[in-house]
Amino acid sequence: KTTGIWKVISASSMGTMIEWYDFYIFGSLAVVLSTKFFPSDNPTAAFLSTLATFAAGFVVRPFGALFFGRLGDLIGRKYTFMVTLMLMGGATFVIGCIPSYETIGYAAPILVLILRLLQGLALGGEYGGAATYVAEHAPAGEKGYWTSWIQTTATVGLFISLMVILITKSTLSKEAFDEWGWRVPFWVSILMVFVSYLIRKNMQESPAFAKTKAEAIKKAKQTTFYKHCGFKGAESHIDDKYGIDVDDIHNIEEILSDKFKSQYRLKITKTNAISEDEKHIGYL
Repeated sequence: KTTGIWKVISASSMGTMIEWYDFYIFGSLAVVLSTKFFPSDNPTAAFLSTLATFAAGFVVRPFGALFFGRLGDLIGRKYTFMVTLMLMGGATFVIGCIPSYETIGYAAPILVLILRLLQGLALGGEYGGAATYVAEHAPAGEKGYWTSWIQTTATVGLFISLMVILITKSTLSKEAFDEWGWRVPFWVSILMVFVSYLIRKNMQESPAFAKTKAEAIKKAKQTTFYKHCGFKGAESHIDDKYGIDVDDIHNIEEILSDKFKSQYRLKITKTNAISEDEKHIGYL
């Protein structure tokens, strides 16, 4: 059981760490970015504008948590993970490709701001989703302990971003780094995202979500049955009126009265939608 939860934490943490890396390289390179994406006639204003753009990503994080949290409830944690990961990685890579202010004017800071907002939304959804995913896998009574490991990803992401920047600076000359080398840390992100994508692609949905989804499918089948039979009341109505336990659909033909059967001409058909043993009602 411990080995299994560590696999879940590793897969969740790696993606979250990469997203923090993407988030922090912007702040780590703020001095350089202020000279690339903002007017150079007022360096102080350019630097403050860069910091404000960096802060914008934090402002929208709660909205990302709300949106992607709900999306995770609807389509599953795994697929939400994939969306936030690709959104963050794609935005980071594009920032590294945006032409400078001298080339495209005010379009440069506007594009950077939009991409920072997308990063903030993605990180808000990623962080909350990772914590929820781990909590839904963790053993009872230990959810807080195992979920707390997700918190370490922010620090690790910061250190990795600093390491990549320092390695790039030491590899290139000062002129080369100032001209184009500052873009490399943004480009490196796409490689990390690809690795994380492969890992998350093989992840399974959490047991809690899988159970909820199975119950929803069962509920939908029962609701469809009632609608076909013309019942608009509560589910217990058909049970009380005909003495039918709809969960026991294997014996539905034997339970239904002759008049009821002849009216709807029900038959049992096999389906593999859930399992080989489960049946559903087919209508002629």
